[in-house]
Amino acid sequence: MGGGEAVAANGGGAGRPHAVVVPYPLQGHVIPAVHLALRLAERGFAVTFVNTESVHHQIGAGRDIFAGAGVAGVRYEVLSDGFPLAFDRSLNHDQFMEGVLHVLPAHAEDLLRRVVVDPAATCLVVDTFFVWPATLARKLGVPYVSFWTEPALIFNLYYHMDLLAKHGHFNCKEPRKDSITYIPGVASIEPSELMSYLQETDTTSVVHRIIFKAFDEARRADYVLCNTVEELEPSTIAALRGEKPFYAVGPILPAGFARSAVATSMWAESDCSRWLGAQPPGSVLYVSFGSYAHVTRRELHAIAAGVLAGGARFLWVMRPDVVSSDDPDPLPEGFAAAAAGRGLFVPWCCQVEVLSHAAVGGFLTHCGWNSILESVWAGVPMLCFPLLTDQITNRRLVAREWRAGVSIGERGAVRADEVAARIQGVMGGEEGVRLREQVRKLRGTLEAAVAPGGSSRRNFDDFVEELKRRCGGQQH
Repeated sequence: MGGGEAVAANGGGAGRPHAVVVPYPLQGHVIPAVHLALRLAERGFAVTFVNTESVHHQIGAGRDIFAGAGVAGVRYEVLSDGFPLAFDRSLNHDQFMEGVLHVLPAHAEDLLRRVVVDPAATCLVVDTFFVWPATLARKLGVPYVSFWTEPALIFNLYYHMDLLAKHGHFNCKEPRKDSITYIPGVASIEPSELMSYLQETDTTSVVHRIIFKAFDEARRADYVLCNTVEELEPSTIAALRGEKPFYAVGPILPAGFARSAVATSMWAESDCSRWLGAQPPGSVLYVSFGSYAHVTRRELHAIAAGVLAGGARFLWVMRPDVVSSDDPDPLPEGFAAAAAGRGLFVPWCCQVEVLSHAAVGGFLTHCGWNSILESVWAGVPMLCFPLLTDQITNRRLVAREWRAGVSIGERGAVRADEVAARIQGVMGGEEGVRLREQVRKLRGTLEAAVAPGGSSRRNFDDFVEELKRRCGGQQH
């Protein structure tokens, strides 16, 4: 895992264009980055893919996650995030983020100086949330492609934090509560629909410092590559194109919407197929709060009581640290016994396999962007319980703009009876019929975008062409 062999010269003396892909060290960012790397390799790029040691260790794939996946042209590297492997990043979130802000950039620079052998042939394709990509790209003399794994709307709101602050909706003691109507490409959005970090009045936290710095860097990006679809967010994307080259190339999903050939899961996946196979079509509610954010015990108990009263069969992903690493058994006492026979709990699973199973009829989700795209692709309507960050704004897209899901309460204000009523409506009622029809239409939009001649396919072609022009090599 070293040296510059990935950029071997071909007959003409010019190497293949070389893309260094660096995902943010969280599950929801690693998955689309892996599938983007595979797409670039398919299109003739030499790719160097960089995980942190911690993510690599959690994926547990031995030496190289791409080895044995039948993929040519991807070299794999690992990088220290500054903490020992045994350090609990979930439990010590703020300390971990301080490392991402202050320690990881130096490790990234060391690694990039080693792998960028021919700057004229190389570009950095780096997650937008890092605080160093534009600065290092300038130092190394290579273009910076900012890879944004969330909707264009979220990028746009962060990009215009200065406008929000100027108008008193952000970064002040008492933010305004009226509708926000001055963000380019966003007709109107409520303050309660902003990302959690833009609703907080204390903006000195480590995450705020990361976001501010990351978007200073994003302003200096040469290109933005976004895991969304033009037809889903047309006005926002049009506005962003006025700022810089912005390519909507989503949904970036595993080939064939099946288990990925490259290991990407940071937890061991349970096989749910036998249990699902024994359930009637459309009868199972799939419940997952994603890989990262935590729920409180009280919220979990309200949702559990609602799931029980809602009457549907369920498959529930109960991540071991979903409340906290210190609280391994957060469910209400007696819940497992009460749900026996109609529910299955697993610590983690292959989500695309579960969502595409005929038995699944609804998805109670935290509204992570990968989860939303996967749910739409599988034609499954959503019950939305956002926890953090972009998930709140994502819910607005799902429930308000696309009408492909319903809300089941807010953080700290989720009631069992409301959860039960919503489950019954989505799984068995007229509401479910209406939502399914809407999700089917959205799925058609996604499929058309990635089909030959579709917007995402065209945008990706344009992006590849532009990068190959930029990274022709040997232009010293």
